[in-house]
Amino acid sequence: MGWHENFLAWYENLKLIEFWGNSGESYLIAIGIFLALFLIFLGFSKYIVFYLKKKAKKTKMKWDDYIFDFVDAINWQFYFFIALYIGSLSLTLPDILGKIIQGLLVLFIAYYIANAISRVINHFTELQIQKRKKTENVQNTSMIKSFAVIIKVAIYVLLLLMVLANFGIEITPLIAGLGVGGIAIAIALQSVLGDLFAAFAIYFDKPFKEGDFIIVGTDLGVVEKIGIKTTRIKTLQGQELVISNLELTNSRINNYKKMEERRVAFSIGVEYSTSTKKLKKINDIVKKAVETTKNARLDRVHFKAFGDFSLQFEIVYYVNSSDYNLYMDTQQEINFKIREAFEKERIVFAFPTQTIHLEKN
Repeated sequence: MGWHENFLAWYENLKLIEFWGNSGESYLIAIGIFLALFLIFLGFSKYIVFYLKKKAKKTKMKWDDYIFDFVDAINWQFYFFIALYIGSLSLTLPDILGKIIQGLLVLFIAYYIANAISRVINHFTELQIQKRKKTENVQNTSMIKSFAVIIKVAIYVLLLLMVLANFGIEITPLIAGLGVGGIAIAIALQSVLGDLFAAFAIYFDKPFKEGDFIIVGTDLGVVEKIGIKTTRIKTLQGQELVISNLELTNSRINNYKKMEERRVAFSIGVEYSTSTKKLKKINDIVKKAVETTKNARLDRVHFKAFGDFSLQFEIVYYVNSSDYNLYMDTQQEINFKIREAFEKERIVFAFPTQTIHLEKN
């Protein structure tokens, strides 16, 4: 008796075997379908997707890259289960086993749908951040990432509810319970939710953005990060200041980044003994000092008042930048020029003095 006769005899015996209402032949066909599909899926994933992904990178379009990156990220376990599910369709299975297999299929599909949506959200988030960086408008990039996380969490929750509904679980009482529980949580977390809505207000109203130099009360510094609950500011002293978003939206904020130019007003005083001729020269001296200084634009110079111990002049000029260091450099240069000119003209700056007159009896 040859091997083919033995195989035929084995195959005939296999037909006689019956389990869960399916013959051995049916199980053999199901296994064959499963193995064939699994190998096809693996080949598709390893060779065809790899080839198409390589081709997609050469095109100018970006959406095809994201599609094939997503398909390439699908694990072999998913292909295994899809092949197993299709193979099981040729069998008559108990209701409980059929529901388990169908439920697992729904879980797999829901997971990869959520994964695909998350990748799309990540793509648009990164696109927005890169777009802002290219236009030198890097405002609130941390907020964009925070909003992306919130959206992804909402999507996962929604898909979870859909999966539970597919399993036959009544989700209406669950949603109602979440609503009542949500109210209780909202009451308990009023400050947190207040900060969250304040974060939305900061993002859409844009009173300041990351990189801006602001003053809040007695605190001042550069905004480093705007989060969902707090905003972090690096102060001039170097430490990090953490302020709740709600406190920021309820405060008066000075935003110096919005300032296109800085108005500077300062005074100088000279001695009362200074002659009128020299007093009249001071206007020209100050005017020349400001106009020959880069980034400075003179507004006015006036002999303002007779002070307690000095003749006072008021000078107003503009620095064509909001940068504080540039302002200080400009002021320093003007001060040096005025000082040098006064020394040449023998004009003396005033300082507090007191004269005592003694009378003889």
